[in-house]
Amino acid sequence: MLSFFTVDCLILTFHEGQLKVLLTERNEYPYKDWWAIPGYFVDKEEEMEEAVKRISYENTGLKDIYLEQLAALAGVKRHPEGRILTVAYMALVRYEEVKNKVKPITNYMRQAKWFGVNDVPELAFDHNEILRLGLKKLKTNLSFSFAPFELLPEKFTLTQLQQIYESILGESLDKRNFRKKMGNLGYLKELDEYQTGVSYRAARLYKVDKRKFAKLFA
Repeated sequence: MLSFFTVDCLILTFHEGQLKVLLTERNEYPYKDWWAIPGYFVDKEEEMEEAVKRISYENTGLKDIYLEQLAALAGVKRHPEGRILTVAYMALVRYEEVKNKVKPITNYMRQAKWFGVNDVPELAFDHNEILRLGLKKLKTNLSFSFAPFELLPEKFTLTQLQQIYESILGESLDKRNFRKKMGNLGYLKELDEYQTGVSYRAARLYKVDKRKFAKLFA
């Protein structure tokens, strides 16, 4: 038996130089054929933690992703059937770890697809607002957040790091100033390794020193 509230799972990744969000195409009314943030009703006898795991898995095929509570929305007009509370969660995932796993396993979602956050269409319910809240949180916390490194591969280039910051901030950054600032923070570890399999000049790879990062922002 279903309850009168839902869970929505905002899942973000970084791919092809831009921040992307995972959307699902609905296969039932209301908003049939619309794109939406993965979500569904919570069962009445279901614990919240289990509901989040189940709903994110059924909608996307992804398991064992950490979702953090983002917001609760209860606007009168957010659902055609009346006031239905939703609790929105947010996850940051590495594209390489999930790229071959995204596939809904339920009949109420037709497909799942990554969209650039700047290319998102009008979404079902108030899901554009959930996306806005998620991006706002990333932007607000960016100066002390580990989020960029949760989106990047374990080994990354400074260009990739700058692209993540630019995607979250929504603005271009000066390359020289950005690299100087990041270098001064002291938690980037320069590796004796370079990109492979690229047609252009391979860039040096870096890793983040998690202990130094934690100490800096403790």
